[in-house]
Amino acid sequence: MEYTTQMDAARKGIFTPEMAKVAEKEHLEPKKLMALMAEGKVIIPCNKVHTCIEPNGLGSMLKTKINVNLGTSRDLTDLNMELEKVNHAVEMGAEAIMDLSSFGDTQKFRRKLTHECPAMIGTVPIYDAVVYYHKALGKITAREWIDIVRMHAEDGVDFMTIHCGINKETAKKFKRNRRLMNIVSRGGSIIFAWMEMTGEENPFFQYFDEILDICREYDVTLSLGDACRPGCLQDATDASQIEELITLGELTKRAWEKDVQIMIEGPGHMPLNQIAANMEIQKTLCHGAPFYVLGPIVTDIAPGYDHITSAIGGTVAAMNGASFLCYVTPAEHLRLPDVDDVKEGIIAARIAAHAADIAKGVPHAMDWDNEMAVARKKLDWNAMFDLAIDPEKARRYRESSRPEKEDTCSMCGNFCGVKNMNRILDGEIVSIFDE
Repeated sequence: MEYTTQMDAARKGIFTPEMAKVAEKEHLEPKKLMALMAEGKVIIPCNKVHTCIEPNGLGSMLKTKINVNLGTSRDLTDLNMELEKVNHAVEMGAEAIMDLSSFGDTQKFRRKLTHECPAMIGTVPIYDAVVYYHKALGKITAREWIDIVRMHAEDGVDFMTIHCGINKETAKKFKRNRRLMNIVSRGGSIIFAWMEMTGEENPFFQYFDEILDICREYDVTLSLGDACRPGCLQDATDASQIEELITLGELTKRAWEKDVQIMIEGPGHMPLNQIAANMEIQKTLCHGAPFYVLGPIVTDIAPGYDHITSAIGGTVAAMNGASFLCYVTPAEHLRLPDVDDVKEGIIAARIAAHAADIAKGVPHAMDWDNEMAVARKKLDWNAMFDLAIDPEKARRYRESSRPEKEDTCSMCGNFCGVKNMNRILDGEIVSIFDE
């Protein structure tokens, strides 16, 4: 093969089939796309083994993409239910599925995804290592952590979250600057605990070059994990978060030296007024690498509604530079999401992504909205349903409260401003009460 990774191809001036698909979707000139990829500002996560993938690009100047977290847990191990969620997520427009399974036959599920699912597939190897080795955390060796990274690459995953930014120095700073919520990242807490129990350096940091070699071989994108992301508003933009981000920026440069594609993971909980500044800090410290954010969740008081709190934060993050939004469901902080929760989370994240794309001027982003405006002006209900981000819900709401006249809805009836303006501008008489 003439190139190893998509970044390597871009730097060599090779326009890959994956780039061609992304350029067409994004209305981007091939040379412009390749230049952005050569710099690391746009990535196309696509493992060579994942042959059924539908390629998508991630970058702040492209359409904002969304990721859906799924996977089994000790309390809920139904793989068929997780596959049902996967299928629904793809049908509803999710560009990526992240398998966070932490119980059961995780490799079987992961391989099924990379053999059948067209979305980008992501994983967190540190979770799977605990399941795979099935032994006490402190007994897992540094070598065994790295072997799981290779296993996931061989299984065809397109991107992996690697918690490599928290090292011994970061851990010392964290212990000196205690938080209200401590570390809330699952992977971050696991590797922090392992380091404390063994006294060893974080193997994902210590053996980062070996991980890069694996990623280069399979063209796996590294998602540099935010082990120290804030878990409540009070902890946002603190010393630990920024210290880790500085380390991730240094590791980004090392990855680019080996043509490995990189994205950076970002904050979870954050006051609305801090989000834009955080996006600028990330761009500066991490040299413009695509930013992947969970939320951010803008208030801590809404369990059961965190798909809304995250959509608010996600919109602001994406319009200020985030490339990739991880959806949050109503079940966040409460339980493993069911199929309905997944749907609610996807819709909220897609609305946030679309609103941000309009705000940042992505070409043709507002075409969809203009089509809806035309359908509404014409009072063409079927066209409105077809254009809705959730056609089924739109149809169900109208059917649940049928109006007396089909050209209105049950809220306004003959008071409908759209109907009355259409009639008066067509030269008709508008008389609301005699109809």
